[in-house]
Amino acid sequence: MINVAIFASGEGTNVENLIKHFATGKEVKIKLIVTNNPEAGVVKRAEACKKNIQIVSKEALSNYTEQLINFLQTEKTDLIVLAGFLLKVPEKIVKAFPQRIINIHPALLPAHGGKGMYGKRVHEAVLKAGDKTSGITIHYVDEEYDRGEHILQAACRVEKTDTPETLAEKIHELEYFYFPKAVEKAIERLKIHN
Repeated sequence: MINVAIFASGEGTNVENLIKHFATGKEVKIKLIVTNNPEAGVVKRAEACKKNIQIVSKEALSNYTEQLINFLQTEKTDLIVLAGFLLKVPEKIVKAFPQRIINIHPALLPAHGGKGMYGKRVHEAVLKAGDKTSGITIHYVDEEYDRGEHILQAACRVEKTDTPETLAEKIHELEYFYFPKAVEKAIERLKIHN
């Protein structure tokens, strides 16, 4: 059994999609949802799916990193999936889970990545740059923002009529379709190396 912890800060639509995707499998268990925002939509979605939820404040993430690592290890966490988690994962956690933390980014990295580049900001940057394509990148997390090894990229066309909102809709469609596939790829890699 591969145990997955999902970290999210927002509405949690990707979290819900992943929970549903892996609900019938016997080899993968979404064991835990971690959020830094007790008011986030992901909390209600996780509760509706009867998932264990942990609220971890920004301060706790920074000041109690060892305790969080111990907790994740006690929960037998094999893979951490960042699904719209807006805080930087401390280096100690990255080192405790090498090549076992993945992130989804709403652009074709290396373009439009880095600190502060998330959500609407990314779509605005894509449109401002006049890019003809955008998309998603699912990658392993290392010590630098959006620099880890890519697992999967998927692209969509950017039309002259696109707004940040219409581009976000296209990106969400890609996320819903490809994110579960990328998580499956990461899990297969884990099985090979374990």
